[in-house]
Order: sequence, then structure tokens, then C-alpha cells
Amino acid sequence: MSSRLRAFARLITAVAIVTAYVALHLAITAGMDLRACDRFRDAPARAAAFTAAMDRYAAGDVSARAEIRAGNTWFKENAPSGASRSAVFSTTGDVEKGRVSLARERADGLAADVERDRARLDRKLGSSRATALYWAVPPVVLLGPALWLRRRRRLDTAEIIRVVSRFAPRQRWWRRPVFLLASAAGYVLLAGGAIVVGTAQREGYTMPPMTMMGSLVGGLAAVGAGLLSLRYTRPRSARGAARALLADGRKPVLYLRSFADDDTAAQVDDSAGFVSVHSREEQFTGALGAVGPVIAVGRPGEPLPRLGAARFYLPLDDWQPTVLRLMELSQLIVLRLGLGEGLWWEVQQARATQPARKLVLLAPGGVPELVQRLERHLSAPSRLAEVVGSDPWTGAVITFDPEWTPQVHPAEPVPRAELPRGALVHRGARAVKTGLGFMAMFTPTHHLARTIKDALASVGVRKRTMAWRATFVAQMSMWKGFALVTVLVLLGWLVDRVLQLLGIG
Repeated sequence: MSSRLRAFARLITAVAIVTAYVALHLAITAGMDLRACDRFRDAPARAAAFTAAMDRYAAGDVSARAEIRAGNTWFKENAPSGASRSAVFSTTGDVEKGRVSLARERADGLAADVERDRARLDRKLGSSRATALYWAVPPVVLLGPALWLRRRRRLDTAEIIRVVSRFAPRQRWWRRPVFLLASAAGYVLLAGGAIVVGTAQREGYTMPPMTMMGSLVGGLAAVGAGLLSLRYTRPRSARGAARALLADGRKPVLYLRSFADDDTAAQVDDSAGFVSVHSREEQFTGALGAVGPVIAVGRPGEPLPRLGAARFYLPLDDWQPTVLRLMELSQLIVLRLGLGEGLWWEVQQARATQPARKLVLLAPGGVPELVQRLERHLSAPSRLAEVVGSDPWTGAVITFDPEWTPQVHPAEPVPRAELPRGALVHRGARAVKTGLGFMAMFTPTHHLARTIKDALASVGVRKRTMAWRATFVAQMSMWKGFALVTVLVLLGWLVDRVLQLLGIG
């Protein structure tokens, strides 16, 4: 499945979900209107009984006063806000105050008021039914394309899923759903605590001191509990390679590296003003997600998968044929250089069997022997030693033109271009900075993602969103929390309306 078709599939799914949610609310509204019509069905008979009781009371029958009060109670509970309810309420009030003649005059027009209210309820019911039906059409119509795209997604990745599924560790069916729910609770605690702390900081001067302190302490406690929960549950709810391929539908990015680099990749780059639990590898694979889902061989024997690339596990004595097959089936091979012999075998095989544009090499800094060894595997000098920095994470990115000539791109912060002079340009730049400044977490992985984006563009692969994807992943914990809080609020509103329809709420 291409990136455009995948985006189209996601758009269809989003439209279907939103319209289905709106249709449910409108259906509940139509149900409440129908219930209001049913409850008001006896209104003509009740109005006649109320008018008769009013006539008897005007004639001196004091016992009819109880019937007038009972009629007022019925219209108060069953009549809509309108002329008939107002007339009955006013008539009863006049009776209580002894204004019998005025009450008698009001009661004379009650039957006509009831008919007007019944007609208004019928029109409202017809309108709400039609609106609910119109909104129900899009999700029903989109169901077919959504199912077709789902089937297409499965077919496009069937072969590589078969390859990867052979090496997926077996897990109990309930494990991932349970830890996904626990992770969701952690995200809600994190975002909810941040909201409470932010509110206390902004509006604390309007609160009693004890309330403000309680909000701050409670919010910080919720943030801490959310972080602890996420650290425990996220590795246990990680999606395996087969599931990631099935969910995405695009050909994958094969990420090859030395297992010794996993500890460096697991570091979390914090940024001022944000609480992040997402590692460098998560940010890195999030950026590569602009190309396709990222899969990687997991370290044999690790109790839990590392977060980032979706893992599968190969046997130690028979891993090479599978890696070769995955190179063929992947649309991009990203290989982090190291000193292990297996990595250099993978470099050699990628150069021998794959198109040049598919291979991207990541060179860590501060390892001169690695630079020397790479030069022996290349057909032309790379001049890597002149540009690679000292960052042990990644010092440079290397791509290749169709003749396998290396193109080296140093992985370092890109200097900001000087803006043209002019008040309008400066004003616009200031607005963009104000609007998007809260997203500016320029971590080392952000700079690496920008370098990879430029490196891929040099070989004809243009993915403009890679750097901002890395930034977005770094903030994912907060965004997921806010999204889940919003979803819970919307679901709570829907449930409350259902309870009202059922007469429970």
C-alpha cells in the first residue's frame, strides 16, 4: 500500500468515525424527541380534564382544585417548554391566588395551545429523524471502501508478514490488550496531572491557598504515577513486527544495528518544559515512519522488546537467509555501523544485492577504526573522517548514488537560514514561532532526522515531515494523554445522553 493510499485510508476511517459519532448523538436526540411525543400523546385528554376541573372550580366545586393541581403536575412532567405548559402553570397560579375569572380565561385556550405544541413536537421529531438518517449515510457508505482498503493492506504485506511471523515470540492473547489499557491509564494520569498543575499555576491566585497547594501536589503525584505506569506498561504492550506491518500496510524500513548500540538508543533526551518518556530510537523510528513501518531484529534472550522499531527474533545460527529476504522486501535499509562482523556482512550483501538508493548508513562519531574499515568496503573514497563528529549516537549519514558513490552528510544542528529583510516577513516569522514554538524540541534525534531527510532527498526520496515526526514522537506521551482525555470526555457525554434517553440519568 502506497503512502498516498494509506493516507486516504486513514482519512476515510477518520471521517467514518466522526460521522458515526455525530450520527449516534443525533439518533439519541431523535429518540428523546420520540419519547417526548409519546409522553405528550395524552395531552388533549389531560387538557380537556383540566378545563373541566377549572369549570367546576369556577362554579364553586372546591374539590376540583386537587384535579387542577394534578393536571399542573402532569403538564410540568410531560409537556415541552411551550404554550400549553405555560398556560397550565399560569392558570394554576391564578387559582392559588384566587383570580378565578382570569384562570378561567386562560383555560379556554388550552386545547389550541396543546395542538400547537403537538404539531411543533411532530415537526421536531421529523427533522431530527431526517438529520440522524443523513449523518448515518456516510459511515455506512464508507464501510465498504474501509473494508476493501483493509483487505488491500493485508494483501500488500502478506509475504513479508509470513516471513516475520515465523520468528514472532508467542504471547498470551490477553497480555497486550491488558497492558494497552494500563498504558492508556498512564497517559491519562500524565496529561490530567499536567492539566491540573497548569491550571493551578495560571489561576492559583483565584483559589484558596489550600486548594492551590492540593492541586499542585495532586497534579504532580498524577504525573509521577503516570510516568511510573508508562515505564512499566509500554514495553509490555509493544507491538511486534508482524502486527506493525499489518497495521501500516506499507513496505517496511529494515533497521540493522549492533545490539551493543541499544543502550545508547534507549536514552531519553529531555527538553525544557516537557516531560518525555520516549527514547532516541522511538524518535528515530518515528521519523523513519514517513517512509514506512520500521522493523528490526531483537536481541536474543531479552525479556522485553526495546521500544522503537518493531522487533522480531531470529535464531543465532540461521539468521542470514532471513535478513537477505527482508532486504529484498523492504523499501529502505538503514544500517548503523559498528564493529561486529555481522554488520559488515550485511553492508556487503546490501551493496551486492540491492539498489544503491535503498541503503542508508549511519556512522557513529569517535570511532576512527570504523571509518577505516568502511573505506575498504566502498568503491570510492567517502571522506567520512573529515566530516564525522564525535557524537557516539550518529556523526554522519551516508547515502549512495546509482554508481555507489558515497555521499556523506554530517549529522549536526543545521544553522537557521537568515530571514529576508521586511516587516511583513518578520511579522510572519514571529507568528509561526509563537504558534509552533511549543513543539520545538531540537533533540539530537531531531537533527539526525533532518540529516536523513536531506540525505534521502539527494537520492530522490523526498519525505519532508521526517524531522517534525521525530519532534512529535518526543512529545507523544502528552499528546496521547490529551487525546485520551478528550475521547473519554466525548464517550462520557455519549453515555450520559444514552442514560437520559433510557430515563436513568
